[in-house]
Amino acid sequence: MRTLVFTAFVAALTAAACGGSEKPAPAPDAPVSNPVDPATAGAVSGKVTFMGTPPPSETISMSSDPRCMNAGAKTETVMVSGDGSLQNVFVYVKDGLGALKFPVPATPLVLDQKGCQYRPHVFGVQAGQTIEILNSDATLHNIHAWPQANQEFNVGQALQGMKDTHVFTTQEVMVPFRCDVHRWMNSFVGVVAHPFFAVTGADGAFQLKGLPPGTYTLEAWHEKFGTKTASVTIGAKESKDVAFTFSG
Repeated sequence: MRTLVFTAFVAALTAAACGGSEKPAPAPDAPVSNPVDPATAGAVSGKVTFMGTPPPSETISMSSDPRCMNAGAKTETVMVSGDGSLQNVFVYVKDGLGALKFPVPATPLVLDQKGCQYRPHVFGVQAGQTIEILNSDATLHNIHAWPQANQEFNVGQALQGMKDTHVFTTQEVMVPFRCDVHRWMNSFVGVVAHPFFAVTGADGAFQLKGLPPGTYTLEAWHEKFGTKTASVTIGAKESKDVAFTFSG
């Protein structure tokens, strides 16, 4: 009976994949060259920190699928280093680029499923850039994205080594991913129309290089603590520092 149920579930996910994994057409009229003059380009860098006592990470129970083999895995919702640096914050230029259009990277962004967790937990892509979705686990996964402005999709991957691709064509911050098989698995992607975005690591740092001179609104997004914005003006070949602080 268990075999029949599992087979039916795999078939259902495969059907969902057939209906929802069609790759949308790339965004039209994307330029082939960068419109920013490198002789005048500047940069913004900074750090994201957390003030207060952060909620602790929790151990994930994966007993429902012994093939996950990831004992001691922790949730990644809030990751704060000893000095208060906040990880997994998506920082991007929200406003200030006007009508500038940027070439779409030809290199795909890889979203892996390894140890029954998404890798990376938070990431960014340009609209029109390919996301390559990989199953590195010897178990069934499905990738279910829940966008608002883009096309929803639900792709089943029953075998280790399977790959699928998807393209988001419209800017959207953020798009959540879930696995309907393993409910603890989640990830978030920021889809933007330009290359000026970053995700903070364990040191909480970010850097946005190659910006044309101008005044910009930056936004920092965190899945639990929400968003913070900051305004910054950079001149030709100028670098500025911006700090974001979240609290619980």
